[in-house]
This record gives sequence, C-alpha cells and structure tokens, in this order.
Amino acid sequence: MKLSAGILVYRNHADILEFFLVHPGGPFFAKKDFGVWTVPKGLVEVDEDLLATAKREFFEETGFQLDGEFVDLGHIVQKGGKRVHCFGLAFDLDDSALKSNTFELQWPPGSGKMSSFPEVDQGKWFDLNTAKEKINPQQVELLNRLLKLIK
Repeated sequence: MKLSAGILVYRNHADILEFFLVHPGGPFFAKKDFGVWTVPKGLVEVDEDLLATAKREFFEETGFQLDGEFVDLGHIVQKGGKRVHCFGLAFDLDDSALKSNTFELQWPPGSGKMSSFPEVDQGKWFDLNTAKEKINPQQVELLNRLLKLIK
C-alpha cells in the first residue's frame, strides 16, 4: 500500500476559518475542479519520518517552508488504496506566491514528445463549505478531524 504524508494548513482570515488546498497540475486535471483539490502531500520514502515527508512535499509543491505547532490528524485511505497521513498547522501564506516543482510526461500520449508540468498548478484558500466541495472526497475527513481539534 502506498503511503503519503501531507499538511493541512489553516488560518483565521477576517473571522473566517480558511483551509489551503492545491490543485494537481498536468493535463489529467486541467479541466477538473470539484473533488480533485487536495492537501499538499507526497510519497513517504523508506524509513522517512512522516512529518519530515509532509514538510518536504509541502515545500516541493508550493515553495513554502512551514514551521509551528503541528497536530497529528492520523490517516485516511483514498479510493485507489493510497494511505494519506496528515498533519494540521495554523499558518498564513500568500497563495499568489506558490512555486511548484515540475514533472515530465509524454503528452499527448503516444506522441513521443515529453512535456513538463507543475506538480500543482494552483493553491488557494477556501472557507470550510467550499473546501469540502473542492477537496478529494476521502480527504473531507481530514477537515473534520482538524475542526474537532481546533474548536
């Protein structure tokens, strides 16, 4: 089973609780919106600490270094069987400054042409109701767990 680790960042902005989510880059998600946004996350390498993975992946996908008091939200299992372990963190960042790593993919398929795409093509702050609509359905549970811990 694949194991990923990620960080669900939240803030209180103008008395509204907001959550930072990212939209996957590349051609497969280009025209998709609802149900595809995600917590910034990535695969855990052999013997790698979960929080270390989560911080590294957050940086690779967004360009932001995080620090502060992380809370453990446990894990969920996504539809494809991937296990995602998540941490929550109160942190404010400027979503317009997002800078993502890229990956190579043959596109269009069978063309023999390699193209470069960002791992995530955007990151945005969403209020709770919007976040629940945008996020991968299995990750809604992470929002719920975080809410219980911060209220």
